[in-house]
Amino acid sequence: MSTTRPVIVYGASGYTGRLVAEYLREFSMPFVAAGRNVARIQDAMDHVPGIETAQYDVAGVEHSVEALTELFSGAKVVCNIVGPFSKYGPEVVEACIAAGCHYLDTTGEQDWVIACDETYGERMAERGLLLAPGVAQMYTTGEIAANICLETPGLHTLDVAVFWKGAPTVASTQTIMVNAALSRAYYLEQNEYVEWPADGTIYELAVPGQHEIGLALPWGGTSHPVWFKRDPRVANVRVLGGLFDRALMQGVPQIVAAALEQVKDLSDEEKFTVLSEQARAVRSEMPPRESHRVNISLDSVHASGPLGHVHCVLRGACNYKQTGLLQAYSAYHLTNGAPRRVGFASACQAFGHRELLGELQAHGLAAAPLLSGDVSPVPLQPSAATIGSVNGRVGAGTLVAH
Repeated sequence: MSTTRPVIVYGASGYTGRLVAEYLREFSMPFVAAGRNVARIQDAMDHVPGIETAQYDVAGVEHSVEALTELFSGAKVVCNIVGPFSKYGPEVVEACIAAGCHYLDTTGEQDWVIACDETYGERMAERGLLLAPGVAQMYTTGEIAANICLETPGLHTLDVAVFWKGAPTVASTQTIMVNAALSRAYYLEQNEYVEWPADGTIYELAVPGQHEIGLALPWGGTSHPVWFKRDPRVANVRVLGGLFDRALMQGVPQIVAAALEQVKDLSDEEKFTVLSEQARAVRSEMPPRESHRVNISLDSVHASGPLGHVHCVLRGACNYKQTGLLQAYSAYHLTNGAPRRVGFASACQAFGHRELLGELQAHGLAAAPLLSGDVSPVPLQPSAATIGSVNGRVGAGTLVAH
């Protein structure tokens, strides 16, 4: 079956899939909620606030290039939420190429982001399609903060820290237990990937706005080193992430180390199966809906160069709601206009970091960024009203800050 709906939410039965559907409704975007189990998808949609006013269909589909291509035909954009993406993403991207759809996902898997860049980016660009992995709170909000820093010229090194408070979803737990355990993690040094030591080291970081020292890990390397690798402004990127829950952070390396010890002599497929089962044992139920008073995020970026430094702090609420909104807005943008870049690109590269921040702020999910250091003043530009004849009613010398 093909569709007349412009957006496909593939993997709609999970926690994040519900939120993407909720925010697509906010944008009045018709969509198809798709996945393997129709009954589970319909049950998930039944729990989406306000779903009775949304225009949507429910579709069951097997995970194959042929079946997905048939489903995607007629759509403009696919929001893929089926992970681990390194295992299940290739079929979805191939189907997008065949059906002519833009591709978004919520991945936190650095190896998948690298594969998107190196394996699929040119093919998507040839078809005029966007390939944007990692459109999600843990990655896009940090990238927004980094790009705000880079508005000041002469900075080439990004030191990024991401913290959040809340319970991970089933899919996030799978990423932590499976992908982070089996793949290598890289940072960027002089535009080259350098592998993080795989020794389970926990790093202590000063968290802006609190007295307690935070604990953080490379967390799979994250998407940022890949996104900025081709950015001529940037040479070095290191990213660490952590939970505000100190006790839980202290236990993560032990959990991963114990899991790896159990699977060290198994084949890759056997490792995936065992680690997936262990992840389900850690988290098999959907976490409660987020609360603005409880679930918070904080992105801190120090950007530096030989002669300058800028620090940007971006505070947010409801991590997964931010992800749902970012996915829905991106799909809305792609349905109504062209992205700034085709082929492999981050959300900021495709839609603009100030535009994305504006959407988060408009929905009460992000505060105004806090800047310090050698911040360049925002240049004054003439407003639309001042462009034209000097003899017009509005004085030609009137300037407004944007």
